[in-house]
Amino acid sequence: MNILVTNDDGYQAKGIRVLAEMMRRYGDVYVVAPKTHQSGMSMAVSLGFKAIRYKEIMSEPGICIHEGEKDTFRQEGKVQDRESDGCTAKGSLTVAYLDATPASCVKYALDSDVSGWPVPDVVVSGINHGSNAASASCYSGTLGAAQEAALCGIPAIGVSLDTLNPEADFSAVEKYFPGIFRKLTDNIRPDSSGGKGTGAGYGIYYNVNFPDMPVEKIRGIRIGHQGKGHWIKEFTDWNPSFYSRHGITPEMLGQESSPVCGEGEKLYMMVGTFVDDPRNDSRADHHLMQDGYISIVAHNIDTTDYAETARLGSLGFDTDF
Repeated sequence: MNILVTNDDGYQAKGIRVLAEMMRRYGDVYVVAPKTHQSGMSMAVSLGFKAIRYKEIMSEPGICIHEGEKDTFRQEGKVQDRESDGCTAKGSLTVAYLDATPASCVKYALDSDVSGWPVPDVVVSGINHGSNAASASCYSGTLGAAQEAALCGIPAIGVSLDTLNPEADFSAVEKYFPGIFRKLTDNIRPDSSGGKGTGAGYGIYYNVNFPDMPVEKIRGIRIGHQGKGHWIKEFTDWNPSFYSRHGITPEMLGQESSPVCGEGEKLYMMVGTFVDDPRNDSRADHHLMQDGYISIVAHNIDTTDYAETARLGSLGFDTDF
């Protein structure tokens, strides 16, 4: 299995390092991640004829104790845990950065003529430092990368931990995400289009969110739906103390500690307060996390509201001129 890994926190983030190593149990891992922090980019791409810098950081071959056993773990349609049969194998690992958005990183990797990489069997984006539940999923660069993969007909999973701590404890993700990954990839809904990438199953990507709590405190896993809510009072005067509260610095986010204003300019920053929607039920993904559960939500790049489309059709909008 060929696995593409990316994120929106940048190639140096702890989360992506943990994820890449975790994924080596299941195949050869190719990492291409933004050079700098790219949170909130959603599915944005690096257009405008921007000069895009790329650099390969490292390449490490796969390891298997038993000669020839590595290939036995590349069985069509099934994910094999390389440690489950007494084999301590790990797939190869290639790591690179691209000075671009998360979605652009996926585009680069999928362009085999440029990257030289095989087309991935699955794309995994994360581990994001911060929740991507509820309305955050609309802005997430982590999920934007997953959307780009889904757009191209490739199964994709975004995974996040609800903390901004750069030295976050990913023990719960390391313990429970492998099982989630195996179950999702072993049961991918097939594309019924005959390879055209437009049938049932096309466009699906999965959003997995972990609460930030010790492993023993997590109550289980739940299938949920995107929670409703929005932010208010999002703009405030720029204040570097906001960074220190979360154990980070502006430089970690590709910013400056002492930004300079031009004449007549004023500095703001976006923070805000999340307002929960009273229409949410207990299966809203952010509520599941608050209750101590790992949430899994199936999203789709097709944002058409089919019920509303049918209603509009009944109003007689379809007209011939």
